[in-house]
Amino acid sequence: MFPILETERLLLREITNQDAEGIFACFSNDEVTRYYGQNNLENIEQAKQVIAFFAKNYEEKRGIRWGIEVKGTEGIIGTIGFNAWMPKHRRAELGYEIHPAHWRRGYASEAIAQIISYGFRDLNLTRIGAVVFIENEGSNLLLTKLGFQKEGILKNYMYQNGVAYNTNVYSLLESNF
Repeated sequence: MFPILETERLLLREITNQDAEGIFACFSNDEVTRYYGQNNLENIEQAKQVIAFFAKNYEEKRGIRWGIEVKGTEGIIGTIGFNAWMPKHRRAELGYEIHPAHWRRGYASEAIAQIISYGFRDLNLTRIGAVVFIENEGSNLLLTKLGFQKEGILKNYMYQNGVAYNTNVYSLLESNF
């Protein structure tokens, strides 16, 4: 059964095909994808493929992705979760995005704090990592504010629109949480 998490303002829940519009709204938006390492979605069918990918990752215990919904509203404003989840090695990588219409309201930090707690407590993780484009000032600042430590730079690590970008690599250890 997919875990449902709640914060004061947010519901973190399973992403279903009914969320295809919300997924498309995020992943077709240049402001969202410019630091994402993937091309913009071009149609709803691609959004449904993203949803199927998230579901398969969860089923195979390789990742878990929640839809972010503001309580009292319909539909998701973004997603958050763990990629590269490796239960045997007790680690995962944090990933998230929120539609720009909902930026600067504290939703990302609220959702991240909740899944970090869930990761350490319920998934038995000892390390949560994050890989962020150096140019993504917002995410770099947010992760540092939430206690992540910068470990270094991965050169030419991700491509966006055919261009290689360096990324910062961060970690948060359970022992420091």
